[in-house]
Amino acid sequence: MRKYIVDGDPHSELDIARYVEGQTRDETVEHVELIKQVVVVGDSFNMWDVTTDKGRWWVVTNLTNLYSQKHFPSLDYTLTFHIGLMMRLKSKPDHVSSENRSPFDELIRQVDQAEDRHHQAQEVEEFQSVGMLLRECLITLLEKVRIRIEFPIEIEAPQNSNFVDWSEIFLNQLCSGKQNKDLRKHVKNMAKETWQLVNWLTHSRSADQTASSIAVHSTQTVIGHIIQLLERGHQDSAGQCPLCGSKIIRSHYDIDIPPEGDYYLSCGVCQWTNYPMTKGTPD
Repeated sequence: MRKYIVDGDPHSELDIARYVEGQTRDETVEHVELIKQVVVVGDSFNMWDVTTDKGRWWVVTNLTNLYSQKHFPSLDYTLTFHIGLMMRLKSKPDHVSSENRSPFDELIRQVDQAEDRHHQAQEVEEFQSVGMLLRECLITLLEKVRIRIEFPIEIEAPQNSNFVDWSEIFLNQLCSGKQNKDLRKHVKNMAKETWQLVNWLTHSRSADQTASSIAVHSTQTVIGHIIQLLERGHQDSAGQCPLCGSKIIRSHYDIDIPPEGDYYLSCGVCQWTNYPMTKGTPD
């Protein structure tokens, strides 16, 4: 059916297909089609009709969620339900989003485990264990970012678990230039202070619910900032489409790009992409 759809967007369609297959596990997507785009109170929502080998789904973005057309036959009702659900989710404290597959899936799982441990903790030792989990989250962040940044040859690499020095190096690369001076300083200070807080929580006999909560949210914020800066680097590196000159450049993630998944860019106006495995669009 795809060749008869004039205004198809293969890269966004692929993102939606991957999302559905990741959520349903045992279903294979056969067709993806954008039905409509609406703006409600300043928020934009894309509504997709997805056919799999076992059924049909509505997928609504911002935040992305899917709904069985068997139980939600009306698209307008589904949108109304979705907006209400997303308003409730967004009213919760900020956390790292896990709705889409990314190179940081393992890290997001660790962050969720630390937050769950925090909610269950009552004794000092249990709050200390939250600190231990958060420390491991930050070390995992180092591992994930380190393989995705090219460093100048003259930089001497710190020890693998030296979070403070590595975060300095990361932010000098991801947030360089005079125009980013204040932003870079802010994130560096937050990263250093969060690392110190997490290590204090791990060993302190004063560890309690409040300290654990602050440590969890600080860790989530630092991880979110560094991931956001890394993704900004991918998108901003293109500037504009080399074919049509449009600045509508989107960033996508494909877990099949070696060695362990990576981002690629596409133009929202023409069919240009820098997908590394083919000259055209990904299969």
